[in-house]
Amino acid sequence: MTNTNNLVPREAILKVRDLVVSFERGRIKAVNGLNFDLESGQVVGLVGESGSGKSLTAFSLMGLTPYGAKRESGSITFKGLELTTLSPKERRELCGRQMGMVFQEPLTALNPVFTIGEQVAEIFRLRLNRKPKEAREMAVELLARVGLPNPSAAYKSYPHRFSGGMRQRVVIAMALALNPELVIADEPTTALDPTIASQIIRLLKDMIQERKTSVLFITHNLRLLTGLAQRALVMYAGVVVEETAADFSAALHPYSRGLIKALPPNPSQDTSRRPQAIPGGPPPPGFTPPGCPFEPRCAERLAICAQSLPPLRALPGQRALRCHNEPPC
Repeated sequence: MTNTNNLVPREAILKVRDLVVSFERGRIKAVNGLNFDLESGQVVGLVGESGSGKSLTAFSLMGLTPYGAKRESGSITFKGLELTTLSPKERRELCGRQMGMVFQEPLTALNPVFTIGEQVAEIFRLRLNRKPKEAREMAVELLARVGLPNPSAAYKSYPHRFSGGMRQRVVIAMALALNPELVIADEPTTALDPTIASQIIRLLKDMIQERKTSVLFITHNLRLLTGLAQRALVMYAGVVVEETAADFSAALHPYSRGLIKALPPNPSQDTSRRPQAIPGGPPPPGFTPPGCPFEPRCAERLAICAQSLPPLRALPGQRALRCHNEPPC
């Protein structure tokens, strides 16, 4: 992956090569041969329908794959360090200090039997060996920085007393507490109303710019990436089908363009346009078609599309496309 700003490419802080993650002893390949780079200080979006492998990719990077999932093959390097060879203890140490994650559902990410403050202060006590009083002060300061009103009172409150947006602010605070160089945000605005979601995006954007953090931002909402990310990876059935600019203005793959057409119209623009659903649905788990996985739903398919999976080809303008049709599709 290259820099979109036409500057000298920065060093990739994260490199993923040929990553395969499966269920049921390899029968279901939920992530199938994933390759991408994330440059230092860059924000990259990862988009696609539910079941495309986005969240499983994130969990694999953090060493948090769910029960039943197994990394069959592939390499994950962070700052030149191969993560797949680390022991669980070494992985926890790295993820706590240099890699952070904002989880999709903050209510389940937070422990209901401990106060908000206790959970934030624990990071400073365990990772930085701070004394309880100093850890408390650092936690209150961090809660204030993410916009919680009356952070001293918030410190003593339990997660169930907070709204979804406020809980998400706490989860963001915990992910960024130790100034990690890489943050993975797994659909951080899920189940939030548009106003609160925009506040969370602004908070993330401000903290990312302030700390020069590299971010892999996973989302269903393509519009969230505009102004936040530089690049976008489009996943379908466990593979990347396109790499393009984050605003999708130059999207070429039929699936990428289908996602754009499925978006509701922007209220400030043409409201007469109706969203157009992509016909059909993703392939069922365990079914790996011999050709392009999007072929059954594609209105522009060719005979070869059902026979072989096209390679991910590099295109001018720092883009890539997995399609048998010659660009533009």
